[in-house]
Amino acid sequence: PYRDRSKKRGRRPRSPREKREREEDYCYRMAESRLAKLAAHITGYGSKAGFRVAVLGASGGIGQPLSLLLKKTQLVRELHLYDVKGTAGVMADLSHINTLTKVRAFEGNQNLLDCLKDCDLVVIPAGVPRKPGMTRDDLFKINASIVASLTVGIAESCPNALVAIISNPVNSTVPIAAEVLKRKGCYDPARLFGVTSLDVVRANTFVAEASNQNPEKFNVPVIGGHSGNTILPLLSQTTPKNALPMDKVKALTHRIQNAGTEVVEAKAGTGSATLSMAAAAHRFAESCLRALNGQSGVVECAYVENREPLSQGLPFFALPVRLGKTGVTGFAPLAPLSPYESDLFNAMKDALAANIRKGEDFGRSFAF
Repeated sequence: PYRDRSKKRGRRPRSPREKREREEDYCYRMAESRLAKLAAHITGYGSKAGFRVAVLGASGGIGQPLSLLLKKTQLVRELHLYDVKGTAGVMADLSHINTLTKVRAFEGNQNLLDCLKDCDLVVIPAGVPRKPGMTRDDLFKINASIVASLTVGIAESCPNALVAIISNPVNSTVPIAAEVLKRKGCYDPARLFGVTSLDVVRANTFVAEASNQNPEKFNVPVIGGHSGNTILPLLSQTTPKNALPMDKVKALTHRIQNAGTEVVEAKAGTGSATLSMAAAAHRFAESCLRALNGQSGVVECAYVENREPLSQGLPFFALPVRLGKTGVTGFAPLAPLSPYESDLFNAMKDALAANIRKGEDFGRSFAF
């Protein structure tokens, strides 16, 4: 109950109106507090003030907009920005935004371990973007060493963090990270992800538009890998269901698989998909944070190590993943593939397997 302590403290006695207003305010705050505690007790959500998140490659075309979105994310308590150069300016810019998230900048290899210390989530967009005429094999030659070096730092400074890799080619960079973590003795397959959310975001947008649906309330599961024909959108399993004819399904599938090239060509040599990738990566990062904070029912498609029957023996495969406080806790069920989707799977399986082996071989031989 509310008690008026103004007399005990030697102050002027409050008027009846002041007493009533203070009592109403007190009752409101107590009710709000009790409701918040009850919600946290029931769901586990809201049980922590926030998390420490690192963005490795924060000065780049994806890193900057991603860092902006994370600065405005309530569950981010501290945002650590790392790159070889340029993070001081990004930090200064972001620090003017009126949110509670604290931003710190780290530059150069000598500061990597300090950046990563005790991080809960590490997001890696580091590396070079794809340019016109570049294949993902060309990207591999540059980005493989970058991802491997950053993973060594993660193993040494925050081995229990969730790690979300954006750096392409994801089909190979995730196996690279897995092998490095194994060699460092701290690999947990439940905590390592390849971010394939952009494939889902694109599929949701393209298929919803073709179906005259709201893309914000549309979901297309996308499985497989994260490049070209290894991207397998399951248009037979959309929510809500669509009634697209097969010619439209094939055209949309092809567009989803080649949407990255669509952006690269549209930018005419000035870059690749950065803004949409940042938005999709933020979606995945925020889902990870909600899961870490105890929220149940969090599901995102991601490229992870698994032994699910649908992956047919491929050790890494994108699937709808159930997220929890320890990372992957299971997989959301999917219906059998349609005949068309089965044909696409069979056509890309060997290519994805080769991408995985290439990454594993590099990770096993990388010199620390």
